[in-house]
Amino acid sequence: MSSPVVTIHSRATFVEAVQNMALNGIGNLVVADGKKVTGIITERELLHHLVLNKSIPNKQIKYFLKEKFTILDPGTSILTAAKSMIEKKERLLVFHKASTGVPQLAGIITASDIVRGFLETDRNPGLEGAMTNRIFTLRPGNTILAASKMMLRRGIGSVLVTSNGSPYSIFTERDLLNRVLGHDVDIEEKVGPYSTRPVVTAPYGIRAGDAAKLMFANKIKRLPLTEGGRIKAMVTARDLVEAFQWGR
Repeated sequence: MSSPVVTIHSRATFVEAVQNMALNGIGNLVVADGKKVTGIITERELLHHLVLNKSIPNKQIKYFLKEKFTILDPGTSILTAAKSMIEKKERLLVFHKASTGVPQLAGIITASDIVRGFLETDRNPGLEGAMTNRIFTLRPGNTILAASKMMLRRGIGSVLVTSNGSPYSIFTERDLLNRVLGHDVDIEEKVGPYSTRPVVTAPYGIRAGDAAKLMFANKIKRLPLTEGGRIKAMVTARDLVEAFQWGR
């Protein structure tokens, strides 16, 4: 798990949450009033507000907080944590029992944390059934807002930016947070300069363990897979969790 956990009070504003996430390089921010955890702010939620309002609301988090979470204890196995993440589709928080009898927040478990745990085993399953073949693209000249709308509408965390039919870069929720919202960039700007390049790819057919090592080495959470010089599929850290959970 990732620990210690970065938290923010529910009376803080969404703008302060964006600054906090960008400063700490995180995609999940736990909301806590004292020792009581009330929810989680995620990159996806920021994307939703941006598309809906064309800006991040400068209002207190407590008026918008909806993100739920699942509670685990420190002794939970990697397999159980992976199953919870896949089935419940919620963020995973770890609490330990304190001498006072009140559970205390100990850490947060992300998809990358689970994949890192699986890499300590000898598993290296295939990605069939876990990766997605839905690849959505736009051009460098399209706006950041257009890219954000596409990601929200399609329920995806990234979109490929192509030029002359070839991958130019990739624009992710993390790019939106760190390069756009964290620097107060106008969302009507062109998406090209604020996306990540070059695009790291892997051959279609790569196995989960090998894909995970490549993603960790390049500090990325989304890996396009190519066949015959064209991108055929995309695998994410959460896809890897599913592959390791069910695969052999």
